[in-house]
Amino acid sequence: MQGLYIHIPFCISKCVYCDFASFANIKNLRLPYLKALKTELSLQKKHYKNFAPKTLYIGGGTPSFLTAAQIKFLFENIYSCFNNFKEITFEANPESLTLAKIKLLKKLGVTRLSLGLQSTFDRHLKTLSRAHNFETFLHTYTQAKKYFDNINIDLIAGLPNQTLAEFEQSVKMLIGLKPQHISVYGLQVEEGTSLYKNGYVCDDNLTRKMLESAENILCQSSFVHYEISNFSLPKFESKHNVNYWFNGEYLGCGSAAASYMRGVRFQNTADVKEYIKSLAQNKIPTVFEEKLQGKAKAGEEILLRFRLLNGFKPTQKMLKYFGKEFKILVNKKLIVQDGKIWKLSEEGKYFANEVSRYFVEPF
Repeated sequence: MQGLYIHIPFCISKCVYCDFASFANIKNLRLPYLKALKTELSLQKKHYKNFAPKTLYIGGGTPSFLTAAQIKFLFENIYSCFNNFKEITFEANPESLTLAKIKLLKKLGVTRLSLGLQSTFDRHLKTLSRAHNFETFLHTYTQAKKYFDNINIDLIAGLPNQTLAEFEQSVKMLIGLKPQHISVYGLQVEEGTSLYKNGYVCDDNLTRKMLESAENILCQSSFVHYEISNFSLPKFESKHNVNYWFNGEYLGCGSAAASYMRGVRFQNTADVKEYIKSLAQNKIPTVFEEKLQGKAKAGEEILLRFRLLNGFKPTQKMLKYFGKEFKILVNKKLIVQDGKIWKLSEEGKYFANEVSRYFVEPF
């Protein structure tokens, strides 16, 4: 399967934990950026003549920060190049997803909404510099439920001064809202973020207890833990993201967008102004490109497949290159073998980054 990703880098404000390529206070660049996206889509369509994506994911940033007219313009340009999508996901934040935009997204063919909540407690939302409170989220979610039957909600564990009881209450509250998909992430303090600059250090033990509790509560409520950070009701897995973990092809358009096409990985500049300037000259601003082969390619396929909790059957090439690493990880009790299927152990779910390090260069 093939997927198309569109990056929208605009936000109302920058959250204290965010290290994504997103920016506040540049809303004046929204229309020039969308026009640049139109050009890139057209150029990529000409270059990849047989590219026929089945999933579309519009992420950011905050795509719902676009005006209704800008959203319409964006979809018109996407559909002029690619269509026949089986799944279309649109990321949104509660404070900027109005009823008019909800109705428009439904009309434009969006099949799946992903709402950035992060916590049901206003004091935690304030700590994170989120632009909404829980009441705003509930209002937006209630409206969205009238038009969409496939909604994801994001939740973060390990927030500053967050208790286990609070987190469990948030999980149970979300279950009561009856979404089809819930993403649960352990807080990562990334270099360059406000949390990092302020010296915040995560309580890893408490965060793990929260994640373990989330898994227990959600799985007892008919959710399937299909990917390290994702739970869904049966048949509501994110098709677009699953394609990533199967190492399928995807094309990323927009600033900082990454792609994997014809065995080559490449990425656009994260500089929004540079992106717009380059596309004005009909040039795609690629700043990184590599083609993995041999052991490096096999290693990447392994670390991606381990993201899915049902595991995978290694190829002979994988076993040839990484037989030793598989044995080490089994001895560390981070992966297990179930017949011919290899997968993360219960312990390995919480040390996936350590597992991944065994399959990336230098070997």
